[in-house]
Amino acid sequence: MTPDAEWDEGSPERLYVLTGGRSGSEETGLDLVTLIMARTAPRIGMQPEHESILRVCQSPLSVVEISAHLELPVSIVTVLLADLLAEDHVEARTPVPSLPDIDIIKAVIHGLQNL
Repeated sequence: MTPDAEWDEGSPERLYVLTGGRSGSEETGLDLVTLIMARTAPRIGMQPEHESILRVCQSPLSVVEISAHLELPVSIVTVLLADLLAEDHVEARTPVPSLPDIDIIKAVIHGLQNL
């Protein structure tokens, strides 16, 4: 077996190294739909995954979209984002919830009352 075959892109060992052994279980306040926006450009010497996050987040992306772009588990991306948030390289925003149309709710209530 070649050394490259042992170090598979999705191997647990590689993922452990990416996060320094940390898990995504620490409270970061990030969920799947939290929007991430880069505040700085990638810098020389950054971890390649951090650089990739900064590149794809030039416009807001959700945590799950970043995970898909990097082809990494959400738990790993959450740890990487926590690093970038701590260093002020990215900004996290909760998406604005879309409120239901009041007229539709009134129509539904009226319809239920007529039953």
